[in-house]
Parts: sequence; structure tokens; C-alpha cells
Amino acid sequence: MTATLDIATIKAFLLVADLQGFTRAAEVLGTTQAAVSLKLQRLETLLGKRLVERSPRAVRLTADGAAFLDRARALMEAHDRALSGEAPAAQSLSLGISDHAAGPELVPLLERLHAMSANLTFAVTIGFSREMQDAYDAGELDAVIVRQEGSRRGGEKLTEDEFGWFASRRLALPKGEPLPLATLAPPCGVRAIAVRALDKAGMAWRERFVGGGVTAVVAAALAGLAIAPLARRIAPPGLVDIGPAHELPKLGSSKVMLHSKVSDPAKLAALRAVAATFRSVAAT
Repeated sequence: MTATLDIATIKAFLLVADLQGFTRAAEVLGTTQAAVSLKLQRLETLLGKRLVERSPRAVRLTADGAAFLDRARALMEAHDRALSGEAPAAQSLSLGISDHAAGPELVPLLERLHAMSANLTFAVTIGFSREMQDAYDAGELDAVIVRQEGSRRGGEKLTEDEFGWFASRRLALPKGEPLPLATLAPPCGVRAIAVRALDKAGMAWRERFVGGGVTAVVAAALAGLAIAPLARRIAPPGLVDIGPAHELPKLGSSKVMLHSKVSDPAKLAALRAVAATFRSVAAT
């Protein structure tokens, strides 16, 4: 009897490979980690090859798994074409991301989306959380990844960030002078939190640098110009939290939320991959 490959199992294998984990793949598929693991075991038995190396921290493809990856993708593409009768029509997914939420997750997030959604066009906008939320409410964006602000409820929690006062080790702070800050311009929510904390503590401050994006703010802090209020997840090597040493007020934490109106299966699968990738990278 000739062995046959199961499409659902191939899809599970591709998600495990792209997301580097059974838990994240199960989240995208809407099933359990055990079910995904069983599918992979059956596939390995069918092929007579070990496809993945499992460890407590991550899942990696073996040499046989990497060799099978391109063939698995080709099979899924042929399957999709067979169902549609033609090349799948291109679709667009518009995603807004808060500049203070994007962080190191952005590159792997886009890599995974490209790997699993070749027929989707992605329109990604980076900006203030409030502006992204307003655009989403107006129907201009399919989904947003933003910081939870004010009384807004709903959405799916991706991670929770702790904030600190980050600066270069060579930054000198003369005693008695206002703290030099590097922030985004209003209506940045992180700026508002930092300014409110300093005012409440009765600490003088001045705007030394106002950036058009977090990348510019980080660059100013690295250059030794000023102190930047940042999430620890976003702060790069070269910056240290000087808050405790200078008795600066604590900035607390903020939730990063995913809001979505998507119902199309392809777009929904892409967003599940977004959520899984964000959580995976944020946890490392």
C-alpha cells in the first residue's frame, strides 16, 4: 500500500518550522501542543526520518527536516492551487504597530509572515499607539498591536513590558540640573507616563531630544545626549537603567495588546502567527 501525506500534517510541520515551537504552532491551528506533536511524530514515521530536534527551549529542524521544508511548501502551494483552480488571489492585511511596542519582534514577525503567507500583501504602519488605535477604530487598519492606554478594554494580551530610565554609561548628570530627556513628541503615551512620574516626584526635567521614532530616541540615548524612558524589551545593549542609581521614580508596566477585526481564514492564520511570534520573541 502506497503511503500518502496528510495536508493538515504538512501544515502543522510548516508552522512548527516557522514558529520554532509546538505551542505556538498549536496556537495558530487552534489545537493542543500534544496534537501537533503527534502529527509530527506520524510524519516522521511515515518518512522514516527525524525532522525536528526537540529541546525545552526551542525546536530546530534537523538536516532532513530542512531538506523536506521546501518540498512541504511546494506541496501546500500545489494543494491551494488545486482547491482554487488557479493561483490564489493576492490579499492585503493592514497592520498598525505602536513604535514603542515594535521592538526586536518586528524582524522575525515579518520573516514568519513571509514564510507562511506568500499570497498576502502586508501594509505595516508604525506610529503612536493612540493614532494606530484611532485608525483601527475608523476601519483603516485590519489589526493593531498597541500599548493599552486609558480605559480601553478588549483585545488579546501579547506581553507586558516593564519600563526604565535608559541612558549611556557615559552620560553625566550634574547635580541640581534638570534631567535631560529623549522622548517621542506628544501624544506619545510613554512620554506622558515619564513626565507625569517626574512631576509627581517633584523632579525637574527638560526635553533634550525629541525624536520622530523610537529608533531616533534610542540613538540619542546611545550618543549620551539624554535619558530615554523605554521598555526593557526594547532597550538595546549599550544602554543601562540608571533609575535606581539616581533614585528616579518607577515607571511601572504596560500591556501590549492585539486588536483585530479579521475573519478571513488566510488573514486570521497570519494574525495568529503574528501573536505567536510576538509572544515567542518577547519571552526570550
